[in-house]
Amino acid sequence: MASLPQPDPPWLEGLNPPQRAAATTLEGPMLLLAGAGTGKTRALTARLAQILATRAAWPSQILAVTFTNKAAREMRERLRALVGDAVEGMPFLGTFHATAARMLRRHAGLVGLTASFTILDPDDVERLLKRIIGEAGLDERRWPARQLAALLDRFKNAGKLPADLDAADAHAFADGRAGELYARYQAELRGLDACDFGDLLLHMLAIFRTHADVKAQWQARFRHILVDEFQDSNAAQYRWLRALAAPAEGGTATLCCVGDDDQSIYSWRGAEIGNILSFAQDFPGTRVIRLEQNYRSTGHILGAASAVIARNRGRMGKTLWTEAHAGEPVAVIGVWDGPEEARLVGERIERLQREGAPLSDIAILVRAMFQTREFEDRFLQIGLPYRIVGGFRFYERAEVRDALAYLRATLAPADSLAFERIANTPRRGLGEKSLARLAAFARTAGLPLQTAAGQLAETDELPGPARSGLRGLVADLRRWRALAPTLRPPALLDLVLDESGYRAMLEADRSVEASGRLENLRELARAMEDWPDVESFLEHVALVMDNDRDDAGEKVTLMTLHAAKGLEFGHVFLPGWEEGVFPSQRALDEGGEASLEEERRLAYVGLTRARRRATILHAANRRVYGQWTSAIPSRFVAELPDAHVTREMTMTGGASLWRAAMMGEDDPFAHVARGTGRGPGWSRASAQPQHARTIEGRVLASTVGGAPRTDIAVGARVFHQKFGPGTVTARDGNKLEVAFDHAGTKMVLDSFVQPDAAV
Repeated sequence: MASLPQPDPPWLEGLNPPQRAAATTLEGPMLLLAGAGTGKTRALTARLAQILATRAAWPSQILAVTFTNKAAREMRERLRALVGDAVEGMPFLGTFHATAARMLRRHAGLVGLTASFTILDPDDVERLLKRIIGEAGLDERRWPARQLAALLDRFKNAGKLPADLDAADAHAFADGRAGELYARYQAELRGLDACDFGDLLLHMLAIFRTHADVKAQWQARFRHILVDEFQDSNAAQYRWLRALAAPAEGGTATLCCVGDDDQSIYSWRGAEIGNILSFAQDFPGTRVIRLEQNYRSTGHILGAASAVIARNRGRMGKTLWTEAHAGEPVAVIGVWDGPEEARLVGERIERLQREGAPLSDIAILVRAMFQTREFEDRFLQIGLPYRIVGGFRFYERAEVRDALAYLRATLAPADSLAFERIANTPRRGLGEKSLARLAAFARTAGLPLQTAAGQLAETDELPGPARSGLRGLVADLRRWRALAPTLRPPALLDLVLDESGYRAMLEADRSVEASGRLENLRELARAMEDWPDVESFLEHVALVMDNDRDDAGEKVTLMTLHAAKGLEFGHVFLPGWEEGVFPSQRALDEGGEASLEEERRLAYVGLTRARRRATILHAANRRVYGQWTSAIPSRFVAELPDAHVTREMTMTGGASLWRAAMMGEDDPFAHVARGTGRGPGWSRASAQPQHARTIEGRVLASTVGGAPRTDIAVGARVFHQKFGPGTVTARDGNKLEVAFDHAGTKMVLDSFVQPDAAV
């Protein structure tokens, strides 16, 4: 009987060989490279259970850190199910910040704080920085506190104190005064007996550096250290881990870090992919275990995702595989424009509904939040319930509501709610007392706020700056109201945003959020392009915002690729795979090759969110600033292997339908207008994306950046599916400038027009 094999304990049951090795190998440093959907949380929890069950460490001798409270709670509950109440003896199972705060309270006096120090939230930090900026004699409108807060957070994530800043750091704010303001901020925090989130780790690093006895105490305390989502760690967090566990620092604890270099997508938060790439060098003898068996997605989805991510150079390398069936190939669909993209996705979601798929198992993952607007409008038209995750619905975002309030106040002087919202945004010298006095006067006189403001601004009831600010705003509103009948809705919006100073306010805000807010305003202008007047558009928005406010019931999920990390859905739609949208042109301009690799990791994350079906869409045309421009499919589309995808071009845009009606059945593009056109899509020729469409046996192809067509010269008459007939006025390679008879002058690719003789 003694020779019979013993059954596995519950936490080891069902583990595959790499997972089992990760759970039972308790000596030496370990890097667990866990691909998407490979069961890394199960392996990590099993390792914790194994440590406790084998008495490799007492619960109080284990440090287990995660990045979110949700992840920490999930790990604690899973562990409780395996080992029971032993989990209650683990005080150091939590987030980086929670763990560092617990440590810091024991040694707060070493950095000039008391054990009861306060941790400031972001709003408190911003208020304190506003005061510091003002006391430094700076204009907070030019140098916003939010921008300084983001900069100081970046410094702290990099482990930099004021004395560590270089010249480039110092000139990142207020013409070289960043270091001075940082030092003043830290001094103010000490005076308040407070710190911000970045200080929790930064103070502990300072203590470890200057008090070897404290560092040795914590090194002796922990026998096992485990880190989840290691690819998201920043420089300060990694230095903290090295101080506790690296042999070169005197550490003796066994360190196990779990992460996926292919899912490192948060560099804008300070995450350093170099941490995971250099781990083996910093911890000699590291055992690298790869979790590659995927339990989430089908074979075709994994094959497509693996082929794309294999293009990255900065990775350790692994290939996901599954024992599940191959499933459906990833669908890559070229559409005519953004509205058709939204229509097609809506139709396919309705088809999935009829097949029995719950809406909660369907997601649309976008690169940027502005992309959700056309989907929201379309879903409203067809009555498809949806929810926005990680942000507000498009028309509920603060900057969009501000812009709409300006338009409402312009067209409706009696709309006091709109006037109240914009009165001091951007700032016009109106403090709380002045606004309260204005509101009291309006109530007493029985006047709308805007009318009351015009009257009060001509008296001495208000301070000079407030009086001047109100007078200017009321005059602006009157002028815009007079101009409104002569301007197209987008033009009126641009005029209001420029002359009010609202756009300049956002342009001066250099925070991460500001660029997205500006893009949302540009998308708002695009949305207005289809409406004859602002009044009709505002009525449409009111219907959108009133639509389906009940949160109950099944809904389609719309969210960004960043927000989708860690989630999974049965059916995933990935729209906007075009150059400039995805990969993001802004990211490429700012980060070059490193940003391109992170964008490619985002593509990998998006594909691996899907369990059963993944659908990628790219449009031939996008409307930018009210003008239609040709769009080039993302380079990631060309990197998808034909063995794992199907490609089709629908091209059922409105202009195609018009042309079919005008030209009749003899039109060679008529079948495209009916939605029957199919082509081989995009393939790679050398290193450049190429597309081709088959039209009744003829192939029309163009290599972007390659040789232009020779059958179209300047002065030639051509026909474009979207814009109709026109004359070529200039050309640049394969780009044509065409004066269209009915649509004005446009820049288009030569592959999207045909010589007049051919049609």
